[in-house]
Amino acid sequence: MKRVKLLAIEAWLPIVLVTVWLVASAGSGSLYFPPLADILHEVRELWIFDATRDDLLPSLGRIGVGFCIAVVVGVVGGVLLGLLRPLEEALRPLLEFLRATPGVALLPIATLFLGIGDEMKIFLIALASVWPILLNTIDGVRSAEPVLLQMARSYRFSTAGKIRFIYIPNAAPGVFAGCRLALAIATVVMVVTEMVGSPGGIGWFILDSQRSFNIVQMWSGIVVLGLVGYALNLALRLVESRVLAWHHMKNG
Repeated sequence: MKRVKLLAIEAWLPIVLVTVWLVASAGSGSLYFPPLADILHEVRELWIFDATRDDLLPSLGRIGVGFCIAVVVGVVGGVLLGLLRPLEEALRPLLEFLRATPGVALLPIATLFLGIGDEMKIFLIALASVWPILLNTIDGVRSAEPVLLQMARSYRFSTAGKIRFIYIPNAAPGVFAGCRLALAIATVVMVVTEMVGSPGGIGWFILDSQRSFNIVQMWSGIVVLGLVGYALNLALRLVESRVLAWHHMKNG
């Protein structure tokens, strides 16, 4: 019952917006703002089979691999830098320089060294999305309760034991918060890299449709991209609710 209520709370605004858009665009004769009914028809006709295989699945594969790399590097690197403060201070100028540089700004350099294929796209997705996870992991490790650390020393916990039972659980809520932000960044970078890279993917589909003045098809790609972003975020929230069930119970 609680999940149904939460779903109803989340669904009311999209339903209202779609209804308003559907009614307002019903008689539209504009080339650039076609009726929503035509866009939804294109989504049903195009994205259920052909475009899903040729464009949607490759995009999901790239964002999945890049995001997983970012999670592994962010968590492992965050734990390491959180425990070794001198190392973090030594690397801070480099980390701040890379963090302040937008991932898409490195697109020409990445294209020069990695080409325009999947390697370049995955690299930039991982590079741009790793920072929220890395920084949140560092903060989570360093905010571990001193009482728990004293208890661990009393019971002669090894470093691996402290990481497993104290540092990782303490950092987990911040890690998932960073993952949600990183997933949104990864989606944006995925679209941008596909627009300038090799053919294939949602980004390429949207740009190619715009260049050929197939505006209804372009809008269908944008709608599908929004649905994919929402579905990915929902999936991550479901994983978070399972993994952090103990945390939500503790905080009511």
